[in-house]
Amino acid sequence: QVQLVESGGGSVQAGESLSVSCAASGNILRINDMGWHRQAPGKQREMVASIRSDGSTNYADSVRGRFTISRDNAKNTVYLQMNSLKPEDTAVYYCEAIITTRFYVTRDYWGQGTQVTISS
Repeated sequence: QVQLVESGGGSVQAGESLSVSCAASGNILRINDMGWHRQAPGKQREMVASIRSDGSTNYADSVRGRFTISRDNAKNTVYLQMNSLKPEDTAVYYCEAIITTRFYVTRDYWGQGTQVTISS
């Protein structure tokens, strides 16, 4: 069994910063890509940022230059530092990880989501 547990998030004013983190635990052999997605009310879930096992990153155009994704492989944790936040960043943020278990099964896992609310 594999679990992704998110922490962080909350409510801040526009222009401020927040960070979220997501720790994976369980029957893990290897963690491949990790990433963050978000879903605002009435909208589809969208990719925010991703990071591969070699550290290469990818960002949505809407957050590039403001958000930074990083990972600590020793802790099986992915982070998202969010700066210069805007009201349109308000959403539930979900982490995702492509994980190979010790049974050599590879699939994606999702966290439970954490609310980020930005007020103007």
